[in-house]
Amino acid sequence: MRRRGARRAIATAAGGGRRPFAQLPFADVPEAPRVPHGYAASEARTVPVASAPFGPVDVHVRVLGAGPPLLLVHGFMTSSYSFRYVLAPLAERFTVYAPDLPGAGRSSKPDRSYAPERLATFLGELVDALGIRGAACVGNSLGGYLCMRLALADPGALGRLVNLHSPGAPTGRLWALQLALRATPRADAIVRRLVWRDPERWVHKNVHYWDETLKSKEEHREYAAPLRSPDGVRAFYRMLAETMDPSAMSAFVKELARLDGRFPIPLQLLYAKEDPMVPPIVGDRLRALLPTAEYARLERGSHFAHVDAPDLFLALALPFLTAADAPRSEA
Repeated sequence: MRRRGARRAIATAAGGGRRPFAQLPFADVPEAPRVPHGYAASEARTVPVASAPFGPVDVHVRVLGAGPPLLLVHGFMTSSYSFRYVLAPLAERFTVYAPDLPGAGRSSKPDRSYAPERLATFLGELVDALGIRGAACVGNSLGGYLCMRLALADPGALGRLVNLHSPGAPTGRLWALQLALRATPRADAIVRRLVWRDPERWVHKNVHYWDETLKSKEEHREYAAPLRSPDGVRAFYRMLAETMDPSAMSAFVKELARLDGRFPIPLQLLYAKEDPMVPPIVGDRLRALLPTAEYARLERGSHFAHVDAPDLFLALALPFLTAADAPRSEA
């Protein structure tokens, strides 16, 4: 028994011997990440944005590197911390800007609507505030969806976009969630109680990796921090109910269908073959609507391939991001 337990401990420490997405018991999550990263070495800035949809917002932005600007936009329930394993490699080619969206991380959490078109407008305002209009961009999950919306509304705001496993086409799961939220009296209060009960356990349960041994208490604290305050939980609920609204995604899909297959800026769609959060069929549907976009399926990795398959992500994304002289698609 001792020998078997020792083998299990060694396999876990090496990140092997586990099925993909086999969740690590909460009590077994280590304090520090198994794989070191340089997130804390990046410069932390507070950038004030006078936002039309959100009012005054103080945006927490991590900055690293030198070269042309590259914007990194995180997804729902995460923050700029999610880019921790690709910040340094990307900073070898770019000046990387990784903000926390309003309502997330260390940024302001305004008491406003978080409809997707409003967050997309905010991203355009942030690009202008940073002085990086026309920068290349990587958007993960919700961030990719918002960046696509920004490019449709203002094609000059971004130069080219890597969309890493974003939603965008409505799914049955999203319609079921929307129905449940609308049909449940005081759904916001119920969600608040569920999250406040133990924010770190909530994060552990709802963030999924191909290799769950990459999780740490450090990560739990980062993502749980905004969920410990009333304004943070309110913003979380509004993103859940408004930003992820499948009816808004239906309208988005119709807008893409009117483009005659050509997105306004160069677009790369990257989707992992397995993902318990957003099914990869969403990528297939976006690809069908936008056949001029580059499209690739990752053999391993998750919704957060920049965390659990950074080698695959970088091998595909870097050539696209550095192809600055490639001609743009015409809308």
